[in-house]
Amino acid sequence: MYAVILAGGGGTRLWPLSRPETPKPFLPLLGERSLLQLTVDRLVGHAELPLTPGDVTVVTDRRYAGLVREQLDGVHVLAEPTGRNTAAAVALAALAIPRDPDDVMVVLPADQVIELDTVFRAVLRDAERELARGAFDIDSPLVTLGIAPDRPATEYGYLVPDTERAQGSTTGHNLTGYPLRRFEEKPSVERATQLRNDPGVAWNAGIFRWRRRAIRAALTRYTGLVTLLEPVVESELGLAAAYDSARPLSIDRAVMESAASDHLVAMGSMAVGWNDLGSWTQLLAEVGAGGEGRVVQPNEAATAAEGDLVIERSSGRLAVSEGPRPIAGPSPSALLTGGASFRPQVDALVERVVAWEERH
Repeated sequence: MYAVILAGGGGTRLWPLSRPETPKPFLPLLGERSLLQLTVDRLVGHAELPLTPGDVTVVTDRRYAGLVREQLDGVHVLAEPTGRNTAAAVALAALAIPRDPDDVMVVLPADQVIELDTVFRAVLRDAERELARGAFDIDSPLVTLGIAPDRPATEYGYLVPDTERAQGSTTGHNLTGYPLRRFEEKPSVERATQLRNDPGVAWNAGIFRWRRRAIRAALTRYTGLVTLLEPVVESELGLAAAYDSARPLSIDRAVMESAASDHLVAMGSMAVGWNDLGSWTQLLAEVGAGGEGRVVQPNEAATAAEGDLVIERSSGRLAVSEGPRPIAGPSPSALLTGGASFRPQVDALVERVVAWEERH
């Protein structure tokens, strides 16, 4: 077993807290440790998973390789010449990390919150034993792990099980497995309500389990990435040229959707207290604050009402102010509606990031 953590992103959904030069995986948003560090903490050194730091590889844009090495000891860093979405990152990991073809890889983002760490590790273990090594008459399925929905969310894609091919099988650790029928993009409220009530449906969390040979075979079958990258995987200049010609596709779009149509994908639905911190509103909830938040784009006309907070950068430094006031400026800011009632939590969050930035 080994782990591949995908760390990067555009730093745009939590502007101005995160930025392209310092995306959210590297920031101490929930405490003194970054989301990336918390992700590794969750995986390494526990009885449920036989993982050491040496079994972990972080795939990241070369701009962030120094940050990864600074934050983590003992893990491997696989630097991409530039970000080309998750298909290229997974392909590079499948080719460059020297593991046995039958070894099972877990792929996961660096910036998700998991409240039930012990349950999550047990889910990953069971997904290897009961799904990735063969299930539903598939010798080596590609496994995508999703989240059992607790509301009709429109901000996530969905995993739809094929209940006609097989009934779900439940392990002892909140994981229910099915063959995957299809992926469904972010739905309307009406469709999300329907999906939530369908058995086995899960939010797409971007977490995967598969044998190394299985993902390599799928990449070869559905993409040109193996042909493109394998000859140059040891050459910095050759890899940069190959990345320049690679299409920026997600692993779902490049591989998983077609593999699901060919009945090669299994899915698992789990309940582990998951949050992808994909918006200001979600981040506020995680730090114990209420209200709603959104990014105000540069030169967008917006107004903070009484009781609202504004987070912006002044001469590059983060600052918090209260409404009522207009919001207009050359750089993105955050409008936290009702945030003034939670000023201490917001101030603590911003102060952590300011202190981190001052050290860097």
